[in-house]
Amino acid sequence: MSNKNSNDKMTEGIKEFGSVTAFSGKHKIYCLTIIGEIEGHNVLPEQTKTTKYEHIIPQLVAVEESKEIEGLLVILNTVGGDVEAGLAIAELISGMKKPTVSFVLGGGHSIGVPLAVSAKRSFIAPSATMTVHPVRSNGLFIGVPQMFNHFARMQDRITDFVERNSGISKERFTELMMKTGEMVTDVGSVLSGQNAVKEGLIDEIGTLSRVIEGLYGLIENNA
Repeated sequence: MSNKNSNDKMTEGIKEFGSVTAFSGKHKIYCLTIIGEIEGHNVLPEQTKTTKYEHIIPQLVAVEESKEIEGLLVILNTVGGDVEAGLAIAELISGMKKPTVSFVLGGGHSIGVPLAVSAKRSFIAPSATMTVHPVRSNGLFIGVPQMFNHFARMQDRITDFVERNSGISKERFTELMMKTGEMVTDVGSVLSGQNAVKEGLIDEIGTLSRVIEGLYGLIENNA
């Protein structure tokens, strides 16, 4: 493939899906960005910056099956979104054999937390934050026991996933999630990068160069 065609393909990938394959470094890696609000089965307004799960899922399958790509870098700056869609993406990432690294920039809000911990190693920028709070609904809510049980079961799925894929206990994660007095109109916790690492939610504070070094290390240990 000519350099022009290769550059055109790279530009198209960035424009359409926020992704790029880097073949000119020490190892061949795929960079995937998950930004804005995770869009699930419902289409969000045009003015909302979204990540569509139907775009992400086939990309993850392609990376896992690729004979050329050696590792996956997931860059996150999300305000949350569809819980089912976000958890589905997180499950796929956690189940990959390829070396995977996540890097939280700006914020990892709500369902962004499982996405951040789903990689084999997680990093967070010094200025970034992780927001932990219970599952919420913006739509019609019927105040019956069945609905409350549904939300409780959904929350358990998220909490179990976070515990399995990070260094935080289920009890501590629940405590942070139900904390009062920190968020003005909500319950929950906002963790700075340093505190996210201290709590065991994220592995390490890092910069882009450190994140790439970490992914290279996983690739070389996996060879």
